[in-house]
Amino acid sequence: MNRTTLSLIGAATALAAVTGVAALTGGSSDDADASAKAATRLPVQRSTLLCPTPSSSDVSSTTYTAYTPKRDGVDAKDGTAGLLPAQNPSDDTTDPGGDGGKDDGKNGKDGKDGGKGGQAAPGGDKPVLPLKEPGKPVTTEESSADAPALIGTADGRFAPGWTVQQTTTIDAGSGRGLLGTACTAPDTDFWFPGVSTDRNRQDFVHLTNPDDAAAEVDLKLYGPSGRLKPSTDEAITVPPRSTVPILLSTLTDQRAAGASLHVTTRTGRIGAAVQAVDQKAGSDWLPASAVPSTSVAIPGIPKDATSARLIVFAPGSDDADLKVRLAGPNNAITPAGHESLHVKSGMTTAIDLGDVTKGEPGSLLLTPEGGEGPATPVVAALQVTRGKGSDQETAFIPATAAIERSATAADNRSKGSTLSLVAPRASAKVRITASAGAEGGSPVSKTYEIKGGTTKALEPPRPASGKGPYAVTVERLSGGPVHASRMLALAEGGVPMFTIQSLPDDRGTVAVPEAGQDLSLLNDD
Repeated sequence: MNRTTLSLIGAATALAAVTGVAALTGGSSDDADASAKAATRLPVQRSTLLCPTPSSSDVSSTTYTAYTPKRDGVDAKDGTAGLLPAQNPSDDTTDPGGDGGKDDGKNGKDGKDGGKGGQAAPGGDKPVLPLKEPGKPVTTEESSADAPALIGTADGRFAPGWTVQQTTTIDAGSGRGLLGTACTAPDTDFWFPGVSTDRNRQDFVHLTNPDDAAAEVDLKLYGPSGRLKPSTDEAITVPPRSTVPILLSTLTDQRAAGASLHVTTRTGRIGAAVQAVDQKAGSDWLPASAVPSTSVAIPGIPKDATSARLIVFAPGSDDADLKVRLAGPNNAITPAGHESLHVKSGMTTAIDLGDVTKGEPGSLLLTPEGGEGPATPVVAALQVTRGKGSDQETAFIPATAAIERSATAADNRSKGSTLSLVAPRASAKVRITASAGAEGGSPVSKTYEIKGGTTKALEPPRPASGKGPYAVTVERLSGGPVHASRMLALAEGGVPMFTIQSLPDDRGTVAVPEAGQDLSLLNDD
């Protein structure tokens, strides 16, 4: 290959980095700092987000909040942001929203509908939550049981850091609870440790295809003894611009209270999210874990958690031996009776930690136990419960990637928001900015220090004279890696309803390498 061809490939790669969507694989903060010296970071030009069907319950109410932070170096004029309803397959036997699961949940499983007969969801082609300016959130409410999944794009000045929060309240029934999720970018590979095929749980994985061609998806479940035997080996077809909910217990005849779900695509890309409905402990969304890693941080266990259940899976060919530590407000300690954890390859391991925080907020840290040979990457999640008896409510915290530069949680309220920040290794400094409210006000920023090996849980700043929901953006200014989550709590009828959203880096910028060679140079082999 001659030099001209090499130069063209390099230029094309740089162009793709600038114009691609914000769906890049995150690395460590140290790696990001090192790579920044050899590349220029530029704002992404286009972002795609997918919101799952919120609920089919007649007693549900959903709030959507969209936001893009203001950023330096972004064109102040051009750009749009909004979401459109996805199509739902015409088979009306699915029950994705927690009204009792009266169906077999296999809609779309054999892909035979191929998108035929798909019906336009409520709302037609009218955009939902179009942004008018960065720095000010917009919000809307939806109380229909037919509320659709949403597919959205933001470009230009609205793309870098665009985030959408979906928060649903279900007042009664088996799906009772506060269910929250940040709408996610499409991808081809997802891990969900913490799912269940048990009779007391109804877990639906929602698959949403943002593109104009069908996507072929494989779902694999792994229990305590290895892979759960599938009831069929067929791939699932997700028609173009459509969403398909699948009840996990229909994929296998085996029952497992603690399992891990692996979602991969054969063709295309999708958004994936799991809605977990517990007959006794309420319901919430289970987000995907961060990519498999040898060290894991699970930020933001509430101080009043009555129980915490850790679920870990080792996807590789080697077992994993892990140290378990709880990073509290002052230091990191080893939970009594859970100093270490052995995870067999291809098997899901779950342990009950009880009221591990003992009245103080904390974060769970998993690191290699040591010994010979390389450490084994794992994925993990924590199921957290608040309340007791019939007044229980549950939420999930997945292993969360570090914030390289910034991350945002939308839909914060005047009361009930708690931001948790953990610095697993070195101390770090962050800036936290509350945006203007959806109905007015002005932003407020504060700077905080996080001591290495500790968790800082705080009520985030509020906008000055703010009204309505607002967004909170965390920027890492210096120091070691920082992992974060946001809890939104809402007491309802004596039930401590809550939901927790992790805050991975928003990937609002991409590294564009300097052109290594002049495109005008020619070489005749």
